[in-house]
Amino acid sequence: MKKLIMTLALTAAMASPAFAALKPGDVAPDFTAQGSLGGKPFNFHLKTALRKGPVVVYFYPSAYTGGCDLEAHTFAEESAKFAAAGSTIVGVSADDLTRLKQFSADPKFCAGKFPIVSDADTKIAQSYALNVTPPREGAKDVNKADIHHAFIERVTYVIGKDGKILAALSSKSDGLSPADHVEKSLAIVAAK
Repeated sequence: MKKLIMTLALTAAMASPAFAALKPGDVAPDFTAQGSLGGKPFNFHLKTALRKGPVVVYFYPSAYTGGCDLEAHTFAEESAKFAAAGSTIVGVSADDLTRLKQFSADPKFCAGKFPIVSDADTKIAQSYALNVTPPREGAKDVNKADIHHAFIERVTYVIGKDGKILAALSSKSDGLSPADHVEKSLAIVAAK
């Protein structure tokens, strides 16, 4: 019975729009977060990164899950093109630092090409008005490890050097695949 009630509550939460994601023209909330770059500790500060040029902030549900793995791998493969366009990439999830350390260094995923940061308390996601789904009982990753953290919806923000959002790309509302997030955000920064 408890499982049925939890399932119904989760379904209702996912069906109702709790937040409206930020839109182009909105000022991107500044944030500082700890994470990993190539398996090493990394501190990311949005305002500092924006001094160099546009920043692609991509939120994803969880490391070591199908779509998130594909998205990280695709960003890693295209990272030189983002750098050539003068932009920075950062991934944000509710994964803990231990998982991010492994994921960021793994050559099949981030491959040390860009930082990923932990939003374990989901305050960054909330500041960007994103939907957060509570941890799911029995959720496992591709390695059969339990996932105990919340899931942040997949949304990519392209933020201009002035701190304003240039684009908000959503899998849910735009029907984009994880690889589409990479392709579309690269097209935007390359055009600037």
